[in-house]
Amino acid sequence: MTFPTAPGSRPAGPIDRPRRLRSTAAMRSLVRENSLRPGDLVLPLFVREGATENRPVSSMPGVEQHTMDSLVRAATEATERGVGGVMLFGVPEHKDAVGSGATDPDGILNLALARLRSELGDDTVIMADLCLDEFTDHGHCGVLDADGRVDNDATLVRYREMALAQAEAGAHLLGPSGMMDGQIEAIRDALDGAGHEDTAIYAYTAKYASAFYGPFREAVDSSLQGDRRTYQQDPANGREALRELELDLAEGADLVMVKPGLPYLDVLKDVAAASPVPVGAYQVSGEYAMIEAAAANGWIDRDRMILETLLAFRRAGASTVLTYYASEVAGWYRDGLPTALHEFL
Repeated sequence: MTFPTAPGSRPAGPIDRPRRLRSTAAMRSLVRENSLRPGDLVLPLFVREGATENRPVSSMPGVEQHTMDSLVRAATEATERGVGGVMLFGVPEHKDAVGSGATDPDGILNLALARLRSELGDDTVIMADLCLDEFTDHGHCGVLDADGRVDNDATLVRYREMALAQAEAGAHLLGPSGMMDGQIEAIRDALDGAGHEDTAIYAYTAKYASAFYGPFREAVDSSLQGDRRTYQQDPANGREALRELELDLAEGADLVMVKPGLPYLDVLKDVAAASPVPVGAYQVSGEYAMIEAAAANGWIDRDRMILETLLAFRRAGASTVLTYYASEVAGWYRDGLPTALHEFL
């Protein structure tokens, strides 16, 4: 910073004034580095087997376990608002040790995928969570061995079967979230071998063993016994995510993801800088619940907080953001943002 002092020079003060580019809303818009659009967002949705009415998720105000019909309505509304895609999670009535419902053509998730594909066709990207945790009675993301540990390679066999069931049901994109070693290669091989070369894989590349998933476990009626620290990443590690990225890319991932979102923006930025394929982030249930709880207590401006957090993901390098706010935010953009939010356009 230079302060001129020679006689007759301009008045003393800084020459460099970044505030010049913040002086009006129009100026700020002109130089804005990142923006947000509905097509960047993906809406996670939960569908409950046998449900005759929606069931609210108490820890996630505004989020529900859907009936099949209300699922279609919610996905259709999101699509009409311009949301980029929907990620579907199933909540089965019955569970067993190997997650049989995940591969049953008449299982809730596969039926829901088929219904959405029938109703929406290619108007949106229909995504499927490819993981056994919602379907196993022990709540883990894979099958267990005789000692009660998750058996990585036996789980890959189930993932191959699950990938085929989801692709045949109509999913455009599969999201393997189990963090098993070799899962992308196993799924890609199964898909290609069965003629599903066009079904894409959205790898959960850096998924951490996080406390931020708590409300999600209510949303899927989780039966988890113990924890997932032997297969999900340690929250203390960052470089490890780049190793996982290298493996997923080599195995055929079409997109990659960092999960959770806000607590791992540093990881997201590193992955985005290194990845030749699109990178996404998942604003998970605990992040959503914190915003809603703080807003309910009058501690924050809810709507501004939502958009600010979504922009944070974009700034860190995410091209896609999975968020429970996707449809609501897309509605704001379609109908016109409230005055206080105009600068997020």
